[in-house]
This record gives sequence, C-alpha cells and structure tokens, in this order.
Amino acid sequence: MITKIKQLLNSFIVEESPEYDNTLAIVCLLCEVCIADENHAAEEELAIIHTLQKLVHIDQAKAAELLKAAMQEVKTSNSVFDFTSKLTDLDYEMRIALIKAMWEVAYADGELDLMEEALIRKVAALIYVNHSDFIRTKLAVIPENV
Repeated sequence: MITKIKQLLNSFIVEESPEYDNTLAIVCLLCEVCIADENHAAEEELAIIHTLQKLVHIDQAKAAELLKAAMQEVKTSNSVFDFTSKLTDLDYEMRIALIKAMWEVAYADGELDLMEEALIRKVAALIYVNHSDFIRTKLAVIPENV
C-alpha cells in the first residue's frame, strides 16, 4: 500500500525527501479529521483538496489523487502518531497552518463533532503547537452560523 502511495507522490515530489514525508503525513492527518466522526462528508473532502492546494502547492487533480491514496493509508494505520512522527522537521508556522487546516476540514460540513475536536487537540499536542495557537486557529475558522 505504501509503495502505491509513494509512486503516486513521485509524480510531483521527489521520493525520500523531507517534503515527501511531510506531504503524505499532512494529507493523512487531514483525512483522519474527515473520518473522525464516522460521517464522511463530501464537503470535508473538498475542503481537504482546497487545503492541499494551499498548504503543499499542488493542483486540484493531484490533490484529489493524493486524497484518495491517503484515505487508504489512514484505514491501515494504527494511530495518528504514524503521521505526526514524520512532522518533526516542520517549522512552527507550518505546524500552526496544519492545525488550522484540520479545523477547516472539521467545520466543512457545518458542524464540529467532539471526536474531530479531540483528534485535532491530540495532533496539536503531538506536534508541539501551543494551546493558545490551537484555540486561535479554531476561532479563526469557526463559521458564522455555528
């Protein structure tokens, strides 16, 4: 399974590079948010694709392919630590951007599930994002109708 994902990513990221590991981990964490509430909404998938375009600077088609492959990887992983452990070299601003992106995916369907919030809180702690930044990113993306 990981070989197929690596082959897919090879088309736009050089294998064995830190960017490769970071991109795969980021996509998988966004997918984890999408499935955390067991309500896999199309709006959440669209939010992931849009977020990937912003975070890792890829086009929509490649983002959609990566989303599909990452969903399969998430199904076989044991925990989010499989992905957060690959993000140790991210600078702090990128870690904050990831947490913000996770909030965007969580709110994409119009409601925040407790499991989604718990997951984002756990990831923030594992990648050493300060609690104040965790809250700030949440407040920045809360839709007005929530």
